[in-house]
Amino acid sequence: MNIVILDAQTLANTPLEPLERCGDLKIYDSTEKQDIVARCLDAEVVISNKVVLDADALSQLPKLKLICVAATGTNNISLDAAKALNIAVTNVAGYSTPCVVQHTFTLLGNLMGNVHQYIQDCHHGLWQKSDMFCRLDHPISEIAGKKFTIIGYGALGQAVAKVAEAFGAQVIIAEQRDSPTIRAGRVPFEQAIQQADIISIHCPLTNQTRNLFDEREFATLKPSCVLINTARGGIVNEAALVKALSHNQLAGAAVDVLSQEPAQSDNPLLMYHARNLILTPHIAWASKESIARLVQNIADNIQSFNCGEQLNRVI
Repeated sequence: MNIVILDAQTLANTPLEPLERCGDLKIYDSTEKQDIVARCLDAEVVISNKVVLDADALSQLPKLKLICVAATGTNNISLDAAKALNIAVTNVAGYSTPCVVQHTFTLLGNLMGNVHQYIQDCHHGLWQKSDMFCRLDHPISEIAGKKFTIIGYGALGQAVAKVAEAFGAQVIIAEQRDSPTIRAGRVPFEQAIQQADIISIHCPLTNQTRNLFDEREFATLKPSCVLINTARGGIVNEAALVKALSHNQLAGAAVDVLSQEPAQSDNPLLMYHARNLILTPHIAWASKESIARLVQNIADNIQSFNCGEQLNRVI
């Protein structure tokens, strides 16, 4: 098969042998909108992480049989157009769970232990000036005993819950906001966030979850609460988060995702420079092991399609 990768730079130079075994592979590090059709004209399979394949582009690709999204979310593909054109679409789920869990607790440990501040102090020579063996300039809190609220209880949320329990936290599983029923083992959304000492977000970005955390929600949190978002940027209203952090409605936040990526210089979180915010550049998913699993799973999807099977089929 003729296979085109449109944004291979998202695979971080990971070996692509599993994909090479699937067919004739053409690799582009990145692709602009105006180049999509020319690059994919002879392709039977297109692999894209974030390059948008809209209805117009798909209508100009008569040989295309399969789109492999190199991620879980498929919002960069016009699924209605793909279905109408009889183009199959697959995604990959679960490949990054260990890495996202690790990054969640890396951020949380840094935030609650003020590790980022102590590291900076050491670089600035403050330890050398100490009149005792250590520095105790910034408060350090434990995860143990805290009420740990999880927003989104799929595979990621469940994996985070296990680690939180191992730390000795009391896990609270939030029900979806405005849900008419409360499932067994879950707590109404408003109650779950009001009780929380720690909130960790692991739900998808949908119309229902966009701006799930806005000024109204932040106003109800404990001032000692910390928020971790390794899911999607649009779930948290960024201006509202800055306001909450600067007005002591929230003790701290650690964010790996923004509403627009790559980061824009006028993003409220980029313009906020206090020490109760930690930002990382959407790397929670990106361990070398995670990306290797992603590549293998894409190859599995292609092979499954060739065999007439439905592995990870979205359309």
